[in-house]
Amino acid sequence: MKDMHHILQLHLITEKSTAMKEATNAYVFRVNRQANKKEIMAAVEKVFGVKVESVRTMIVPGKPKRVGRFLGKTTAWKKAIVKLKVGQQIAAFENA
Repeated sequence: MKDMHHILQLHLITEKSTAMKEATNAYVFRVNRQANKKEIMAAVEKVFGVKVESVRTMIVPGKPKRVGRFLGKTTAWKKAIVKLKVGQQIAAFENA
């Protein structure tokens, strides 16, 4: 992975991620499936200028979908929970 913006695809804003941000200073991102924890950590530190304490990743499996009589499945994607060091915050997401 070379491009930092290719690794971080989307900042996820849900009720659970907002509560996690307030309680443990952790942010949730949708990331590239091929990215590993060290690349995710480096991308967050470089793009947002913060210090990362830990990164947890998980693969979210695709859900079955149906269109008429045809069955299919959405694609699986990777989610990363990035915990920042004490006193650090990402200013761009504080109002979200």
